[in-house]
Amino acid sequence: MDNNGAKKTLSDLLAVMAALRTPGTGCPWDLQQTFATIAPYTIEEAYEVADAIARGDVAHLKDELGDLLLQVVYHARMAEEQGAFAFADVVDAITAKMIRRHPHVFGSAEQRAAGAAPGFWERAKAAEKDETAAAGVLDGVPTALPALTRAIKLQSKAAKVGFDWPSLAPVLAKLKEELAELEEVIDARSTPARPSGSDSSSDAVAEEFGDLLFVIANVARHLKLDPEAALRAANAKFIRRFRYIEARLAADGRAPSDSDLAEMDALWDEAKTKGL
Repeated sequence: MDNNGAKKTLSDLLAVMAALRTPGTGCPWDLQQTFATIAPYTIEEAYEVADAIARGDVAHLKDELGDLLLQVVYHARMAEEQGAFAFADVVDAITAKMIRRHPHVFGSAEQRAAGAAPGFWERAKAAEKDETAAAGVLDGVPTALPALTRAIKLQSKAAKVGFDWPSLAPVLAKLKEELAELEEVIDARSTPARPSGSDSSSDAVAEEFGDLLFVIANVARHLKLDPEAALRAANAKFIRRFRYIEARLAADGRAPSDSDLAEMDALWDEAKTKGL
């Protein structure tokens, strides 16, 4: 690779990864990595891309997309070393899939004239599945997805075959029901007959809490909201308001540990009135 100032290319990146993974001359850390050890970084980089988009930071997005591309190159290189596939095969497969799933763009004159009918993407995906395989309605939803996102996808698949409430109202009613059940098991575990630290009481609380989160995901689905995005926004709001509390206390030469809940709660309300 030359260093004359010319912009690096995808070929350069592939060569860098090959060099990093070359036994004897490569990077010891990179040589030790496997699909399993790199996978968490892949997920993390995808989240950082989403974060840059949410913040409207296009300059940072460029860097994060590069980090995410590196993950694809990394996995492809390890697969090539095993004789499974190479980066070119990844590109070939996704390009063919995109062409196949968009006949209204790449198909015959008749297909292009017909346009994109509603549900075309789902039908194209279904057509690609092995029809001889016995697949359930909920198959194909990756277990590694964030739990709230996976809940939405599972619910959406069930809804396609009619297993869904017709409107938001019964979902909200179910939300209240699950909250009441959570309160019930929390109260029950504090009774003398069931010590608060018992495994059975903790399991019951965890189960009811999970049910509550699942219904909250269903509320988001009926509202056509992304629960992960909504929670990220809530996290950002919490950070803004708590930093306001820290700044107000710092102006008085104090830290949160020098305050109390009543004072910090009042400062929280103050931050809220300021639109933070």
